[in-house]
Amino acid sequence: MMPARSLPQDVGLDALLAELRRLAWGAADILRAYARGETPPHGFPPALSVDDGGEGPVSAADLAVNQWLLDGLKAAFPTANWLLLSEETAAEQIRDGQPLAGEWLWILDPLDGTKDFLQGTGEYAVHLALVRQQRPVLGVVLLPEAEELWFGIPGGEGCWCENRAGERTAPALSARSSPGEMVLVASRNHRDQRLEQLLAELSLGGTRAVGSVGCKVATILRGETDLYVSLSGRSAPKDWDMAAPEAVLLAAGGAFTHADGQPLLYNRGDVRQAGCLIASQGRAHHDLCRSAEAAMARIDPGFAV
Repeated sequence: MMPARSLPQDVGLDALLAELRRLAWGAADILRAYARGETPPHGFPPALSVDDGGEGPVSAADLAVNQWLLDGLKAAFPTANWLLLSEETAAEQIRDGQPLAGEWLWILDPLDGTKDFLQGTGEYAVHLALVRQQRPVLGVVLLPEAEELWFGIPGGEGCWCENRAGERTAPALSARSSPGEMVLVASRNHRDQRLEQLLAELSLGGTRAVGSVGCKVATILRGETDLYVSLSGRSAPKDWDMAAPEAVLLAAGGAFTHADGQPLLYNRGDVRQAGCLIASQGRAHHDLCRSAEAAMARIDPGFAV
């Protein structure tokens, strides 16, 4: 069972999961329509091309799913004691580097993996995470093209994947434990020389390129890969990139930390998740972190992992 105080007092878990299912599959239908140049459901307008004076299919999809999620949560739980933060609203909500006030916070990403959405790879995702005291207590990662809906409740009901019929499958984390046999899941679009040096020092067994953090973590959950490394400074991924994938991975028994072992924290007033972050299936997480921290001290002395 979900531990006490893991949801606001007037929100039941069954009702919340039911609404998250409805919102997630609705978001999938909206995004798939925009990706195919079709008229989206739920009354959202078709995308205009930039040439026609519009903002393009990505902006249309972002804004439509953002509205769908925010309006849905507000309507379903009008008295819930939580705040809603999304990639689309962050610039208006976060001021002077101050965390948002309140015990409970939803952190939403209506479209994670913009380049993959545009390129037609299908490797884009929707992220929803409920955060309390800077840590995620519930995460949802939707993969519209794969028709996978991942739920994760760390310390509670665990992690599972649902299809549209509501059929559940459990995660299948790999048993690989030595670096030489582990498979890294990496970005196609966000790699630099420091990351290449770090990966060379870790001496991993293989690499697979996948878009969206949610899609990357899903490969770990299926046992196809073993770890993901994010290495960045000012142009770092944001809270909405990491919170839901972390929650789902932790609930499955994996790990997601900084290379020095410190946890990821959310709603700090700075939405950037900078440093050397490592997500893994957990079997050799401590050793991987220790190796990465030592390697970064050589590659870029002074870099805050």
